Amino acid sequence: MRLILKALIAALSLSLLSITTYQILSTKKNIVIIGFTGDVMLGRLVNEKLKETSPTYPWGNILPLLKKTNLNIINLETAITAHTKATPKVFNFRTDPEHVETLKKGNIEVVNLANNHILDFGKEGLYETLNVLEKAHIKYVGAGKNIQEAQKAVIIEKKGIRFGIIGFTDNEPDWKATAANPGTNYIKVGDIDIVQKVVNNVRSQVDFLIASIHWGPNMREKPTQEFIDFAHQMIDAGIDIIHGHSAHIFQGIEVYKNKLILYDTGDFIDDYMIDPKLRNDISFFYEVYIEKNALKKLKLTPVYIENMQVNLAAGKEYEWAINHVQQLSKEFDTQISNEGIYQFKY
Repeated sequence: MRLILKALIAALSLSLLSITTYQILSTKKNIVIIGFTGDVMLGRLVNEKLKETSPTYPWGNILPLLKKTNLNIINLETAITAHTKATPKVFNFRTDPEHVETLKKGNIEVVNLANNHILDFGKEGLYETLNVLEKAHIKYVGAGKNIQEAQKAVIIEKKGIRFGIIGFTDNEPDWKATAANPGTNYIKVGDIDIVQKVVNNVRSQVDFLIASIHWGPNMREKPTQEFIDFAHQMIDAGIDIIHGHSAHIFQGIEVYKNKLILYDTGDFIDDYMIDPKLRNDISFFYEVYIEKNALKKLKLTPVYIENMQVNLAAGKEYEWAINHVQQLSKEFDTQISNEGIYQFKY
């Protein structure tokens, strides 16, 4: 009995120490925490669920994590529009304009719109999405009324640190914005000259530059060498964090030249069918801790999607998420702890 009691006390002490250390780091004046998620799809059944619940419903018990960060960046996999004339394609996602409140309640400050769903309801749907986001004071990247807007960076300052965010996609080439037409900031994987041009427009104005990119096919577990090479080129061009998404499942994590590559962050909110092997219902809330001159820590919190809602993963889902990301990231020599933490080394 004494041994059991001692073990419980030791476990509790370790837990309290971990929490205290975490709180000290997160409240440190010169530390900025940026939260990243995979795809947030508020259309179809999620849209219907929002009509009968509350704006915070899709966030489940993740909401406190979203609220404690200094900046949250997501891929918005949905047009926000009342327009119902759909673009001819297999899947079309839209959410009613009033459901922008879900993004506001979730402390979402920046959304990437460079993806294969932002023009699901045509130019009218895109224009309304931009208007709704602007009225809600939510910044967007990766799409716009012309190529200049689609390529434009958002610049945000937090605790004296200036962050630039830009958006790209290799999906839907016909949706590429031009000087005269609205659309997305489309690139082919390998188009480093375009990336370099966009980076050059903002690099000197910021301390850290983030690229949110919707790239690659669905349900691919690992990036191909072509994508790895392109990610390295993007870092060499001046990007500090690559926030990848599109596969609907999370991929491995690489630290290249002390910069962070999240090859794919999976799904965060949706109503999709579940692949029992690839587990597109499991991903992470990614928190990056940053000081003025360096990335300090990455913390992964496993999450689980069920009934159009994301919640903290537990039990076998938690274990699967951590074990799987450890295996995938090990191929890049990235060691993720059993607590989901990577400490940057200098």
